[in-house]
Amino acid sequence: MSIEQIYTGCLAQGAYFIESEGEAVVIDPLRETAPYLERAAKTGAKIKYVLETHFHADFVSGHLDLSQKTGAPIVYGPTAKPAFDALIAHDGQELEVGKLRLRVLHTPGHTMESTCYLLIDENGRETALFSGDTLFIGDVGRPDLAQKAADMTMEQLAETLYDSLRLKIMPLPDSVIVYPAHGAGSACGKNMSKETFDSLGHQKQTNYALRADMTKAQFVKEVTDGLLPPPAYFPLNVAMNKSGYDSIDAVMERGTQPLSPRAFEAAANETGALVLDTRDPEEFAKAFIPNSINIGIDGGFAPWVGALIPDVRQKLLIVAPTGREAEVVQRLARVGYDYCLGFLDGGMDAWKEAGLEIDQIQRINADELAVMPEALVIDVRKPSEYEAEHLEGVNNTPLDYINESMSAVPKDRPVFIHCAGGYRSMIFTSILRARGFDNLIDVRGGFKALKESGKFAATQFVCQRTKA
Repeated sequence: MSIEQIYTGCLAQGAYFIESEGEAVVIDPLRETAPYLERAAKTGAKIKYVLETHFHADFVSGHLDLSQKTGAPIVYGPTAKPAFDALIAHDGQELEVGKLRLRVLHTPGHTMESTCYLLIDENGRETALFSGDTLFIGDVGRPDLAQKAADMTMEQLAETLYDSLRLKIMPLPDSVIVYPAHGAGSACGKNMSKETFDSLGHQKQTNYALRADMTKAQFVKEVTDGLLPPPAYFPLNVAMNKSGYDSIDAVMERGTQPLSPRAFEAAANETGALVLDTRDPEEFAKAFIPNSINIGIDGGFAPWVGALIPDVRQKLLIVAPTGREAEVVQRLARVGYDYCLGFLDGGMDAWKEAGLEIDQIQRINADELAVMPEALVIDVRKPSEYEAEHLEGVNNTPLDYINESMSAVPKDRPVFIHCAGGYRSMIFTSILRARGFDNLIDVRGGFKALKESGKFAATQFVCQRTKA
C-alpha cells in the first residue's frame, strides 16, 4: 500500500494517489492529468476510480479529463448531481482498491455533497481519512460557500457541519491520519495549519472546531466569525466542476500560441483581451506594455488572478518569463481561466525591439521614503495583517477589495504603495495605472523593509486570528 500526497503550493491544495496491488485511486485531482498518469505508469498501476470530495470552488478539478483518459469512473458522495456520468456513492459504501477499502462517509456542511473517504487497510484497520474541505489541519471548511445551492443559511450549514464532524469523524480512532484537500493559504478556511496532514487524535486536542465540550451554538459562532467574502471566481469554478469544461489539452494548445509583437498588439486591440504580465514585479516596473497588469507567476498567482479578474471567460494575452509560457497557461486553467489567446513571443525584449510603446512604474526604497515626511502612504495588505501591525498614520486599502476601495486613492498627488514584501503592491499599482492613476509609486520590500529600516513608527504587534 502507498499513499502519495501531491501538494500544489500556489493553491495550497492536496491531491492524493493511493495504490495497492496494481490498482490506484486519485482523490481531488488538479486540472492537468500528467502527474497522475505518470505516477500510475511508473509502477504499472491501473487507476480504478477518480474520487471527488465535493464540487470544488477554488480550483477546476481534473476529474473529467482523467476519467476520459483512463476509463476510471468519477465518484461523488450522496446528493451530488453532476451534469456528466458519475458513480454517486451512498453513505457507508465501500470501494475496493487492491487489498484496500475506501469507505464513503457523507459529511455535509461545507457543501451538502461533501464526502470524506476512510481508508481501511488489508488488516481491516481504519488508517487514513481523506477529508476534503470538511476537516482541515487546524480548521474546518467554511460554511458560507454553498448557501445558494443548498437553499440554507450559513448558520444552518454550520450546524450541519457540526453534526457531521461529531457523528462521522470524531468517533474514528485517534490513530487515523487526516489528509485534507487544503493547507495554509487557501481561502476555503481561515485558521489552517502549514502542516498538510496530522493524526486525528492530535487534531482533537488542538483544532478549535473539534473541542469535545463545544456546543453547537459555540461552533456556529466560532466557525462563522471573521469570514471575509470569498473570491469572485469561486461560484464560476463550482459551475465548471459540476457541468463540465474544455479538455486541458485544448486549453493548452490554444493558450500557448506564440505571437509576434505586432500580432500580439493586433490581438489585444481586436479582441479586447486583457494583457496579463506574469514577470517578477521588479522586471515589470522597468518596462511593460501600457494598460497591462502584473500578477507574478512566482507568488500566489492563481488565487490572485481569481480574486482580481472577475470573469473566467475573460480573454487573456500573456507576457511570461522566457520558457514559462506553458506553466502560466496551465496555472490559469487550474482556476478556470481557459481563454488565453497566446503569449508574446520573445517577451518584452522583442516588444522593445519592435519599437512599440512601453510604460514604467517608479519604485523607491525605505530610505528614500523616510526623507518624505508628508508622503501619502497606502498599505494594501489584508485587513488582518494591517490590524496586527502597521505604520502609524497609514491607511489600509486592501488589494482584495481594490474595486470598492480605489475611490480612496487620490489622483492629484504622489501616493506610495506598500504591501508585505512587494508582490501585491505591484499588482495594485499596475491595476490602477491601467485605470489612469499615473501618480502611484511602489515601495520596494514592502512593510518588512520599512520596519527593518528603523525609520518608521509602527503600531505594537497584536496577534490576529487568521480570517478567510
